[in-house]
Amino acid sequence: MVKADGYPEEWMVQTSCVWEATARKVGNVHRYADFADTTYLDFILSSVAFSASLGLGKYRPVGEAILMATNATREVTSKNTNLGIILLLAPLASVFFQNDARSFIKQVLSRLTVTDTKRVYEAIRVANPGGLGDAPEQDVHSEPTVTLLEAMKLAADRDMVARQYANGFADIFDFGVPAFLAAFERFGCVEAAIIDSQMCWLAEYPDSLIARKKGVAVATDVQQRAREVQALGGIANPEGRQAGVALDKHLRSDGNKLNPGTTADLITACLFVALRENKVLPSAPFRWQVSDWL
Repeated sequence: MVKADGYPEEWMVQTSCVWEATARKVGNVHRYADFADTTYLDFILSSVAFSASLGLGKYRPVGEAILMATNATREVTSKNTNLGIILLLAPLASVFFQNDARSFIKQVLSRLTVTDTKRVYEAIRVANPGGLGDAPEQDVHSEPTVTLLEAMKLAADRDMVARQYANGFADIFDFGVPAFLAAFERFGCVEAAIIDSQMCWLAEYPDSLIARKKGVAVATDVQQRAREVQALGGIANPEGRQAGVALDKHLRSDGNKLNPGTTADLITACLFVALRENKVLPSAPFRWQVSDWL
């Protein structure tokens, strides 16, 4: 196991965000692809702005950390670049990974309060994420009466970020991190590992952001397209890469409304866990050297 001794903890947040934003993932902003209203620089500036707000290594209520991080992001961009990332990293960042991280994260979630919910609802209103709509219970535009964990459980069936709170981040620890680490071992570079793990996520779970914006049927169609990429061998061979490039073109065909943004948030959380558990170093080789990718 490699060691990350000597790296400031704040770097783990920034590195995971920068890696995720920089990797040439299908349908997302990356260093060679901006959206009309959101750029790669927006994501990079956001990662720098909010990382200190999470209170790594010191106590700060999760809801307060989320609101502070969201407000800090708003200082550098008017776009919602990282609400899902903040919601995922705030509880993870309060855990010391030298011990049983999964037990500690469950303790953190069990101590969440109604005040945490109020702060998070305020953060959501500040970020104003796309496709938010109205919820049948505990809507973010109303005054909450349940703890943040209870509120997340109410949304867990329609939102993958909320699902992580509800299941103790099981998808991160049991699916996402192993997928990234297996790909990192296979490809030998971070970028390919991120892209490969994105395909794994998209093939396994319909993206929540796509579902909110365009409906469950459209999100399921994207899932099927990702499965077709995987059936061709994924990005490890030319046929899979060709299918992945076609998927990227499809995801960008409707004004970026098919942006798989929730999947990107989940990947960032996985990168953070891998860094904090000393499974990969910030200095690891990054660039994927292929000529037939995005």
